[in-house]
Amino acid sequence: MGVTVLLVDDHAVVREGLASLLAIAGEFGRIEQAGDGIQAVSLAKELQPGLIVIDLLMPAMSGPEAIKLLREACPTAKITVLTSSEDDALAFSALKAGANSFLLKSMSGGEVLSSLKKIADGEEIIHPTVSKGILKMSLRNANQNAPFDNLTPRELDVLTELARGASNARIALALNITERTVKSHIGNVLSKLNLSDRTEAVAFAWRNGLMKE
Repeated sequence: MGVTVLLVDDHAVVREGLASLLAIAGEFGRIEQAGDGIQAVSLAKELQPGLIVIDLLMPAMSGPEAIKLLREACPTAKITVLTSSEDDALAFSALKAGANSFLLKSMSGGEVLSSLKKIADGEEIIHPTVSKGILKMSLRNANQNAPFDNLTPRELDVLTELARGASNARIALALNITERTVKSHIGNVLSKLNLSDRTEAVAFAWRNGLMKE
């Protein structure tokens, strides 16, 4: 059986549409819905879903606040934001609160479904528009240090592609290497830069001047 999914959105039509999309795909397990963060946290404690898909703009509790509580309730869950908001600060807050991935409602149903399948399998995906926005925000507060001396040229290449919002598959294609090699390089980058995950690596790259766009 596939992973249990919890869909959190205050618009029923969005929840039901996404639930139908996932059910038709036939690769997910139990699919439950919550209309706000409070209900979501209660359900998450009970169900321990493997995948949580949550909007940021909801009543009763903010998206980042709900994500923080969901992360505490389900430490191993893959929390994915799916929202219409492209507010850089809100996105950054959501990722800091514990979201693993960030998708936009402007994506097609097929793109959302494909992304959620990859996320359920362990990949972290941040929409390039969101990635660029939050990283430019980080860059505005950057210091001038660029401590990349310990990285190999290939590790720098991987970090650069990662900072552009590329998935592991896209990085592999761009650099003509395997996804397994990409994962190995990312692990080395995180270790050498003393970072905990790819989201921190992306912010670090922009904050420390690796990206010049």
